Amino acid sequence: MSLPLVGNLSGFSRITKRFWTSQNDNLRTCGIIRTMKKLISDHMENGFLENIIDMFRHDKSLYPMIGEMLGDERSRVRVGAVALVETLMGEDIDTVVKAIPCIAETLKSPNPTIRGDAAYLLGIIGHKEALPYLLKATDDEHWLVREAVVEAIEAINSGDKSFLR
Repeated sequence: MSLPLVGNLSGFSRITKRFWTSQNDNLRTCGIIRTMKKLISDHMENGFLENIIDMFRHDKSLYPMIGEMLGDERSRVRVGAVALVETLMGEDIDTVVKAIPCIAETLKSPNPTIRGDAAYLLGIIGHKEALPYLLKATDDEHWLVREAVVEAIEAINSGDKSFLR
């Protein structure tokens, strides 16, 4: 299946519905998920943040992909993922919190920049559910990651996110 890389992204809802209703066809399901991840990340890299925000507003099953975007090697995708979460937090904090385990998974990335970005984003979310993941990362091998982790923990514990900005 070939999907366009620009224009109206409403087709994602149809793809997602097919994903959830075709659980028995694992190969097809995996292909759809890979296609969606690539398409969302490519759109983010190309500056279509508003389109992606709209997709996430209308399809909550996409929230786990925030972790995938944050783990992308492309910095524009990671910055876009942070902007996406900042926007969605004001509208649907409960679903953002449910995405914390997916975001926290990127604390295990081999790339220290990605690990630092994950700690930063968990601090921005500011929910106590992120603390166990951050506490495991306090002994990270890279000092900048450790610093980002400590700042995120402090932001969550104090409720003050101002020093994260």
